[in-house]
Amino acid sequence: MTDTDTIRLSKRVADQVPCSRREAELYIEGGYVLVDGVVVEEPGARVAAAQTVALAPDATLLEIAPVTILLHKPAGADPFSCLVPEARNAQAAKERFLKRHVHNLTQALPLDYAASGLFVFTQDHRVARKLVEEGDKVEQEIIVDVRGAIAENGLAQLNQGATKVSWQNEGRLRFAVKGPKPSQIDRMCKAVGLTPVALKRLRIGRLSMAGLAVGEWRYLQGFERF
Repeated sequence: MTDTDTIRLSKRVADQVPCSRREAELYIEGGYVLVDGVVVEEPGARVAAAQTVALAPDATLLEIAPVTILLHKPAGADPFSCLVPEARNAQAAKERFLKRHVHNLTQALPLDYAASGLFVFTQDHRVARKLVEEGDKVEQEIIVDVRGAIAENGLAQLNQGATKVSWQNEGRLRFAVKGPKPSQIDRMCKAVGLTPVALKRLRIGRLSMAGLAVGEWRYLQGFERF
């Protein structure tokens, strides 16, 4: 099949609905257009006359809002590689997944590659401002599995400034810290004789990753705030 046997999907939708070409593009980019029963989100896709093009019953021209994604990052994984439809938390799957949701994402408060836990991606400038520009003011809760014997007065040394550190059990420390720099917690542990073996972020501000299995993600809900 050659291009001469097909037309742009946006033109087909505009002729079929009918609507303007720009409105057709918005329907397509919003995930409301199906070609032979499959959602196609690219206005420039080519379709043949014999193919069935349909507009979803709930189609709307309302602007597609920017999203924020909460991920339970696995240790030693590229967080972006986890953002696939199959990894979405089933109990939180209310919004439609669109390809554009994984474009132009800001990684807020990144974790070290070897660390696991709550990871945030956002397209929303308000969330980016809160977590990136004002990230030093947002408390993070991090647990660290450690080996070794802590130095005398080591816990007091860790509890300096706004950082709060306590034992969860004999091999795990809980940190409540604002704006930790990369590898900062590792260095703090080593300075008091402890070897960190695993680090997991449980919470950023008021939001935890409760309910997300390792590698799962979900959208931030409109009522949720960091």
